[in-house]
Parts: sequence; structure tokens; C-alpha cells
Amino acid sequence: MTKNQIRSDDRPIEQLPSRPTMTRDQVRQVDEIAIHQYQMRGIVLMENAGRGAASIIHQQSPKGKIIILCGVGNNGGDGYVIARHLDCFQRDVEIFSLADPDRLAGDAKENFQVAQKAEIPITVLENTKDLKAKLITHKIVIDAMLGTGATGPPRHLYAQVINLVNHDSAVKYAIDIPTGLDCDSGLASEPTLEADHTLTFVAEKVGFKKNNAEEFLGVVHVIDIGVPRKLLDHFLSS
Repeated sequence: MTKNQIRSDDRPIEQLPSRPTMTRDQVRQVDEIAIHQYQMRGIVLMENAGRGAASIIHQQSPKGKIIILCGVGNNGGDGYVIARHLDCFQRDVEIFSLADPDRLAGDAKENFQVAQKAEIPITVLENTKDLKAKLITHKIVIDAMLGTGATGPPRHLYAQVINLVNHDSAVKYAIDIPTGLDCDSGLASEPTLEADHTLTFVAEKVGFKKNNAEEFLGVVHVIDIGVPRKLLDHFLSS
């Protein structure tokens, strides 16, 4: 299956207006302004991000079982939201957490707890054995391991999971950025997840146009997370 052969129907994908690319620090600043000056709760931004990503995945991905790989931070929190919304779409979803749930905090922890109470299957990975067995039957893999704030190469279990998934034929979606790709420089670590689609939030990141990053991004979709246009217009113009 090629990168473009994954549409489940012919409904058009809504496109956001073109926006300037953003750096890692700018992503943080937009979140902070939305939360502290516009009184938007972080969990609302995460909900909007996850719901938007799930809608595109449901619309475009083939029928079949879905694996969501969740890390310890907010990128993992996005993954838990995506799992819940895909479950509402009656998709067959299973979560693999690369972090002990006790290490989760804030919005990510709350969304983990919701997914748990919703009885979405969650497996805490200690090695790649369980994941390897599941990849045989699952058609779609969602990378919600590490987000734009991550720097340096993925290590230990993260690296092992990336190598395993890269060698699998499943359709791969990266949430915000493929794990292992640097948001600012576009440099791909060893290893970096090779996505078929990248669902990035608010705007494309500056690294997407650098250092052959496109080899790891696949098709890029920009997802709105409900940040006020006034905030973005003022921030991006300055």
C-alpha cells in the first residue's frame, strides 16, 4: 500500500489557511498565551487536537485494527484522546503505553484515565514482544510517542519500537511530528519513525522543510486546535 492509497471514502479533507511555520519555542508560546491570556484550559486544547486527528484518521485510513503508541508527555495525551474518538467511530483500537501510567501527569494523565474507564484496551509495554505479535493483525499504527518538545535520538524502548514499526507494512500516522525528527532542524535521529501521514497542530514546523525531513513526514495535514485567530494572527505576524 502506498502513501496515497489509504482513503476509506471520497469526502474532501478541509484545509486550513496557509500559515507561517513555527519553531519549538513558538509552539510553547502559543499554548502558554492561549492558556494564560485567553483562559483556555490545556485539556481543551488537547481534546481539540485529538478529536481533529481522529477525524482525519477515521476518514482516510483503511478498515482494520488500530494500534496507538503513547509516550509519557502531552503527545501521549493526544494519543489517548485520539483513541477515545476512534472508539466512538466504532474503530477497533488498542493502546500501547511506553510509560508506566504512574509517570503520567496533568492532561495526559486525565485522558489516560478516561480511556481506561472507557475500557479501551491498554497494554503497558516493557519490551517489544507483545507489540510485535499485534502488528501481525493490525493495519494502522499511530505514533503519539514524542512530540515537538523532544530533542536528541529516541532511546531504549522508544528506539526499539520505532525500528519494529518501520519494518512493518501498516499505515503509519505521526501525531504532530514523527518521533525522532527534530522540530527545528529537521534532522532525523537514528531511529526516526517513517510516517505515511503527519497530523501536525496549528501550523507546519520549521524543520519540515529542512534536511530531507519530508522523507519521514509523508503527507502533512495541519489541524486546528481552537486557538483564537486573533491570537495566531498577532503572534505569527510579529
